[in-house]
Amino acid sequence: MEHGLSAMTWLTLAVVILVAKLGGEAAVRLRQPAVLGELIAGMILGNLPLPALMAEASGPAIQFAAELGVMLLLFQVGLESSVAQMTKVAPRAGVVAIIGVIVPSVLGVGASMLILPSAPMAAHLFIGATLCATSVGITASVLKDAGALGRPEAHVILGAAVIDDVLGLVVLAIVSAVAVSGAPDAWTIGRITGTAVGFVIGALAIGLWVTRGVYRFAAKFCSPQVLGPVSVAVCLLLGGASERAGLAAIVGAYAAGLLLDEVRLRPFGENGVHKVEEFVSPIVAVFAPVFFVRTGMNVKFSGFDMTSLLLAIVLVVVAVIGKLACGLGVRSAPGERIDRLTVGLGMTPRGEVGLIFADAGARLVVDGNPLFSPGIYSALVIAVFVTTLVAPPALSMRLRNLSKKSETASEAGA
Repeated sequence: MEHGLSAMTWLTLAVVILVAKLGGEAAVRLRQPAVLGELIAGMILGNLPLPALMAEASGPAIQFAAELGVMLLLFQVGLESSVAQMTKVAPRAGVVAIIGVIVPSVLGVGASMLILPSAPMAAHLFIGATLCATSVGITASVLKDAGALGRPEAHVILGAAVIDDVLGLVVLAIVSAVAVSGAPDAWTIGRITGTAVGFVIGALAIGLWVTRGVYRFAAKFCSPQVLGPVSVAVCLLLGGASERAGLAAIVGAYAAGLLLDEVRLRPFGENGVHKVEEFVSPIVAVFAPVFFVRTGMNVKFSGFDMTSLLLAIVLVVVAVIGKLACGLGVRSAPGERIDRLTVGLGMTPRGEVGLIFADAGARLVVDGNPLFSPGIYSALVIAVFVTTLVAPPALSMRLRNLSKKSETASEAGA
């Protein structure tokens, strides 16, 4: 007799959550991003001879938990972003962000076409799209730990990383739709681009108007405890609308986070956004790691051959070069000196955003076949992993060197 989910499903979910937390905690103790530990834990678990566990981890229940976690993670990133702040830094950060999307994407597509000449064009486009991602959370953490949030480089990096996320999600939406349509001609690309941009603008415009009334009503007739659940409902609603429009659900989730700024939540008091984050954070802490462990579990070492290894190495190189090129777009204000290498290093980690992009490509089926072979997917995840591993310590080292130079210059001028 069936009683909902099987015991094996619950056991698998428990194992995945525990493994994720152990891996994440180990990484943090080694002063690395938790996502790296979660990814490594998934790689180890996925390559053990545990067929029953793998079968359950690939099932709909664990997939739902993973997708819920990643949607709320993007919602949380949107909450921490600010449309007003993006507009303020747009003149300088916008150029950096555009370079950070175009150069890695073009290099990624070119490298993929060179190494995988028989792969479909959609696979090349998806590899390029994955390389355009930037993890604003990882970079912000490094800047905070280094006490560098007040530096002009930090303002440019964080502004550019947020704009990069928006542009990257639009690129993801375009590439996903092109892959499904199977006809990447100019008309299709133009139509899909219009749909993606139109959805983001429309979601923000209509959402601002609708949510104002919803939150005023909730503040007047409901208890403060309703704020979190209503906000999550808005996130899921826009995620569903995004999926319905042919875009990735995470695009709508991110747009929902952007919507719910301080102004929108003011009826609930000065700390409205903080209250939403307090509600969402524990859910993200439980379910987002499920996504990263599951992503790691799909990396099969047995699927690696010389082509996959070459692809991984080349993608790491072009991923780093593509983001270091961002520094070329930096323009210093009068009397200000911005270090271009610092900006490039700050834009380099792909982190959770890159893994989300890679997973979106792995789940696509074109003409009845998976878009990515296990080898291609594994190479892409390894490239994301390496940039996330190498960039933070390199950025920290550069910031320390700049700080020492600054101190030396101050002492010399004293």
